[in-house]
Amino acid sequence: MTDPPPPARVARLHGWRDLRLHDEPVPVATADEVLLRVTAVGLCGSDLHWYREGAIGDTELEAPLVLGHEFAGVIVGGPRDGERVAVDPAAPCEQCELCRSGRGRLCPTMRFAGVAPTDGALRTWMTWPASRCISLPDAIAAPEATLLEVLGIALHAIDLAGIEPGMTAGVYGCGPVGLVLIRALRAVGIARIIATDRLTHRVTAADDSGATTSVLAADGLDPAAAIPVDVAFECAGEDAALDTAVRAVGPGGRVLLVGIPEGDRYVFPASPARRKELNLQLVRRMEAPDLPRAIDLVASGAVSLGGLVSHRFGLEAAPEAFQKLVSRAGLKVVVEPEGAR
Repeated sequence: MTDPPPPARVARLHGWRDLRLHDEPVPVATADEVLLRVTAVGLCGSDLHWYREGAIGDTELEAPLVLGHEFAGVIVGGPRDGERVAVDPAAPCEQCELCRSGRGRLCPTMRFAGVAPTDGALRTWMTWPASRCISLPDAIAAPEATLLEVLGIALHAIDLAGIEPGMTAGVYGCGPVGLVLIRALRAVGIARIIATDRLTHRVTAADDSGATTSVLAADGLDPAAAIPVDVAFECAGEDAALDTAVRAVGPGGRVLLVGIPEGDRYVFPASPARRKELNLQLVRRMEAPDLPRAIDLVASGAVSLGGLVSHRFGLEAAPEAFQKLVSRAGLKVVVEPEGAR
C-alpha cells in the first residue's frame, strides 16, 4: 500500500498584500481529474494585480484565494503516474456555443486557476482536469515550463495580429510577456522588432531576446513612438505603452492589447488612432492548441526560454517572492513548492 501524501502546504491571499501559509488536506481528484505534485509556479502581472489591489479588473477577492496559473507538475497515481506535465490553467465548460466553435478562451463559465473563485497552483498538491495537463519533455526544466503558458498567449496574440514575414513589429513593455513575445515573433520570421520599456534591465533583456531596436522609454512621448511599425503589441498594461503603440503603428494597422491595465481602464490618444483608422484587438489568454504548440517550439529549439527566470523561491518564501515581483527588479519570479534548488 502506498503511503498517503503529507498535508498540502498552501499559500493563500487573504486580502491586499496579505499572503499566508496554511496546511490543508490533499485534494481528491474526480473522475476527469489528476492529482498533481506542483513543481514550479510562475508569478505574473495578473498575480501582481491580485496581490497589490485585491482584485483583477472587475473581479474582486471575496474569499481567501490560492494564486498561480503558470505552472508545471508531476501526475501522482493512475495510468499517467510520474508523468511531467505543463498545465493549461483554463478549464472551459466544453459545452457552450463558444466552446463548440473553438473559442473556449471566451467561455462564460470557465474555471481558471488562480482567478476567483478557483484556487491556483501556489501549493504542493492540487487537482486539475487531465485533458488540460500536457506531457512535458525532459529537456524542458520545470522553472522554464512556467513560461509555456506565456508563450501560448504570445502565439495566440500573433495569430490575432495576422503577422506575416517581412512585417515590422513593435513590442511595448518588456516584462516576461513582452520578452517571450519577441522570441515568438523571431520564430515566425519577423526580422525587425522594435521594443521599449521604462526599466534598463528589461531593455537589455529585449536585446538578448532578439529585438533589433530596443529603446529606453522616457517620461512624456516615448522615442519609440517615432519608429514606424506594421503591427504593435502593448504588453505593459499601461496607458503610456498603449500611447506609444497607437502613435507608432501605420495607417490601417493593428494594435494588440496584451497587458492587463491597472484600474480596469485603457486611455489612448484618439486623434492618431482615428486618423489612421486603427484596429484595436484585445487578447485574452490562449486557446487549447496553443500550449502544445508552445511545447513543440521550445522542444525543437525554435524558441528558447532560457535566461528569463531571474528569481526562484520555495513556497515558504512566497511572501518574499511577491515582494520581488512588486519591486520589478528582475524578470520572471518562480516559486517552487518543493523548495528552490
